[in-house]
Amino acid sequence: MTETSASSEGRKRRNGILGFLRDLVVILVVAFLVSFLLKTFLVRSFYIPSESMENTLQINDRILVNQLVPDMMDVQRGDIVVFKDPGGWLYPRSNTPPQGFEKVLQAVGLAADTSHEYVVKRVIGVGGDRVECCDAQGRIMVNGVPLDEPYIVVPEGETRASKIDFDVTVPQDSVWVMGDNRYQSKDSRYNQDQPGKGFVPESEIVGRAFVLNWPLNRFSWLGTPEGTFTGVEEARSDRNAEG
Repeated sequence: MTETSASSEGRKRRNGILGFLRDLVVILVVAFLVSFLLKTFLVRSFYIPSESMENTLQINDRILVNQLVPDMMDVQRGDIVVFKDPGGWLYPRSNTPPQGFEKVLQAVGLAADTSHEYVVKRVIGVGGDRVECCDAQGRIMVNGVPLDEPYIVVPEGETRASKIDFDVTVPQDSVWVMGDNRYQSKDSRYNQDQPGKGFVPESEIVGRAFVLNWPLNRFSWLGTPEGTFTGVEEARSDRNAEG
């Protein structure tokens, strides 16, 4: 091979490597930008820090949250929602802020938010609903309709869906939320002494959880079991008509 040919081959290899690196940088920048836009406007990832939503969600699970709820899509009964602590809901705990690369990944939405300022619960009542505990069979009632809640966990020997009695009417543009692990959840029931009286304004909701995406062996779509809230909306309409 002549010196000229060798030089030409060397330039081609360098140009090939530089081209690959350039394309890789562009791909990474686009991926980060897309992820950032998704986090900002559409989807956000959170991790589960407590047992309050077992067995639906377990400690250290990761979930994806649809941020179009509630701004562009209505909050529905049965939705699992993430919202910022209205004040006094969460027990104090040490919180080590993310550092270095983890902080960058969280900022652009490529890692789950691990801060301890968000709450994950299930919506039981929406604005205008009357929510109470309990009927003779220990079931939560919404607008006088008893709920069949296959997702809840109660301790052995307990038969009621809530340890404490309550009877509330949800203000408009707010929700009443409860954890699926009913006897291990500091939810709306236990925050009635707070300024918000246990209700969560829809404006505080980050979004609705729709996928359990980690660990992979538990990957599943999150939703409300069919029939859980059947008849609840009709009962509210009838109650309003009578009123």
